[in-house]
Amino acid sequence: MFVVLLLSGMEGHAQLIDKNTISEKGKTADEPRNRSSTVMAGDSLIFAEDFSAFQPGTIATSFKTNGAATVRRVEGQKGKWLEIGNREIYKFSNPLYYPRRFTLSFDIIAKAEQVKDIAPLSFGFASDNSVHHYASNIGTYVQLHYYDTDQVNIGSSKPEKFVNKTFELEPWVNRPLHIVLSVDGERMAVYLNEVKLADEVFFSPAAAKNFYITAPWQYANDSAVLVSNFKVSGFKE
Repeated sequence: MFVVLLLSGMEGHAQLIDKNTISEKGKTADEPRNRSSTVMAGDSLIFAEDFSAFQPGTIATSFKTNGAATVRRVEGQKGKWLEIGNREIYKFSNPLYYPRRFTLSFDIIAKAEQVKDIAPLSFGFASDNSVHHYASNIGTYVQLHYYDTDQVNIGSSKPEKFVNKTFELEPWVNRPLHIVLSVDGERMAVYLNEVKLADEVFFSPAAAKNFYITAPWQYANDSAVLVSNFKVSGFKE
């Protein structure tokens, strides 16, 4: 009887483990097991913008674009947000000096009835600060494929590199998704909601860095993307 009870207990324990096992692709961003504790923000502030100085409906002069940099409020969310128009590119109005090691963070709200209403959004670092031409995946980039629901492409043109990752984007519709780009020389680590998706060499040694966001090429059903809470910080060491 003791053997039967022991075997039964082992079987029950095995079933419990199997029930709670989740594949890498199936993990959601809210699960603690999928979080990384290695995100370290810089301790020396270089630039910050949360659009608090701008009235809703006015233009944010801290950004330049080939479209309109309009500040909005988002129902149910705190603060003010910059609305990203379709087929538009956005860069800081004044180019920043980035030290060798720094972090750049911001929040994205994908406002939609469903995640598939939004075409891909890209952000990263370009070689210049011009906004004359709209283009996605330029320089070193991160591209969120909203209409694919879970695809994130990370890459670079110099050196040529392409990394495809999965991250569930649907849970982040209509609430802020926190982005951190952590740069150390030629390397860049990419975090979405504290989940590290990549940590690779994405820059050539002499690469110029100009942060940009390129808007989705299409929105459906009155969807929109808005961004805020930008912070660029270096390290004192």
